[in-house]
Amino acid sequence: MFPSVIVVLLLISLTCGENPAIQVILNNKGLQYGKHVVAGWIQEQLELITLPDISGHIDIRIFGTVDYTLTGITVTKCDFPEPSVEFFQDAPGFKTSTLGLNVAITGGWMTHYGLIHDHGSFNMAIFSVDVTSVVNLGKDSNGHLSVTSVSCDARVGDVDIQFHGGASWIIQHLVDYFKGHIRSEIEGKICPTVEESILNLECNLQAMNVSFDVNQDLTIDLALTGTPVIDASSLNLGLKGEFYSIKSHAEPPFGAQPFTMPKQQGYMLSVGLSEFTLNSASYGYYSAGLLQVSINDSMIPPSSPVHLNTSSMGPFIPQLPKLFPGLQMSLTVYARELPLFSFQPGAVELGFQGAVKAFAIQSNGTQTPLFKLNVDSKFSSKVWAADGKLKGSLKMDNFTLALVTSEIGSFKTDALETIAKMGTTLLLANLNEKLGKGVVLPRTRHAQLVNTVLEVREGFIAIFSDAQVLLADGGFI
Repeated sequence: MFPSVIVVLLLISLTCGENPAIQVILNNKGLQYGKHVVAGWIQEQLELITLPDISGHIDIRIFGTVDYTLTGITVTKCDFPEPSVEFFQDAPGFKTSTLGLNVAITGGWMTHYGLIHDHGSFNMAIFSVDVTSVVNLGKDSNGHLSVTSVSCDARVGDVDIQFHGGASWIIQHLVDYFKGHIRSEIEGKICPTVEESILNLECNLQAMNVSFDVNQDLTIDLALTGTPVIDASSLNLGLKGEFYSIKSHAEPPFGAQPFTMPKQQGYMLSVGLSEFTLNSASYGYYSAGLLQVSINDSMIPPSSPVHLNTSSMGPFIPQLPKLFPGLQMSLTVYARELPLFSFQPGAVELGFQGAVKAFAIQSNGTQTPLFKLNVDSKFSSKVWAADGKLKGSLKMDNFTLALVTSEIGSFKTDALETIAKMGTTLLLANLNEKLGKGVVLPRTRHAQLVNTVLEVREGFIAIFSDAQVLLADGGFI
């Protein structure tokens, strides 16, 4: 029963070497909420479990040695006081105490005394069980969270037993002999059970992946960058938070910069996301040659006044329809430099230095190069959380076109720049409509974020949130 408190609280907290790009902080408010939810869940689960058999023998001066087994033990009632859970700096880890646990159980008994075998049923009340455990959180060489038992102390105040059936009237007279022995047996099993559960949790943590494929092109590394940092009011996990190209797995030419998450004890969770994480994703796409797109006339809305053919482009490039009359065109748009995000107070900025190569499509499908343009643009965005959704708005701060090379002679780009700005403005309007509606904040099967606040600060985004646990019939399973 008690190990479940530790196990679930540790799982809730999961999210100093190299600088972490992501910081996940469990505040004391979150720890206490998790404790409250888990205590209620355990209270319900205790009445559904079957406990291990208790076997042993006692030496009775009159009779000699009597072997016994208590089997089929089930909980019929449990007074489970809410445990005390606190961040423990000395380990560092958690210290959890449950004091005054009372349990009523029932089951069957069997005795063996020489050639005499007997059996029946029993009712038992276990009073004033106190359990205190300290666990240490750490990091293994592969970046997994590790957990080890530091200490455990268990005390059982008293045991009362009533035997029924068989020769229970004889055994009942021996209760004083049974009580002390069974009380010691129960007391002796608590801490090994706690430590076994912690060991099982450690094995599961070591088997967990610390990197995940987010799509067919990128994987993200969420390994711990250092041991968890624990003070009296919070647990801070530093995660690598780096995206890689699945194809090349190349390291970006920049590293994560340190940042300090502000203390926000009024929320259960705090998450810091540095600009390094987004920029590593950008580098993953860029290094794999994926930041490019081909555009043809079938992708242009029919209502557009301009289409991708030499006739439609004539007003902007007069010589084009003369040199290549009546031909369709295609454009290849790509990033000529790595696009980088910059987090500034209140805004996310993105610079894009791109290029456009234009081609005429001959009747046989051959693409003839026409010209190349450089595109320099800058965008800024505001992001926020509201109504359980992540929302935003995006605006264009700068946009210029410049002719780099041309196989059809020189031409002015002013008119093309104007029409390109208009097209980009229309795209942003459609995008902002979707951003305004927002996307639902991430949630898991059993929990969702509530009362979420998002702030863009210099170098990182800070998210402060409470959580709501949603337990189905299966609980945390």
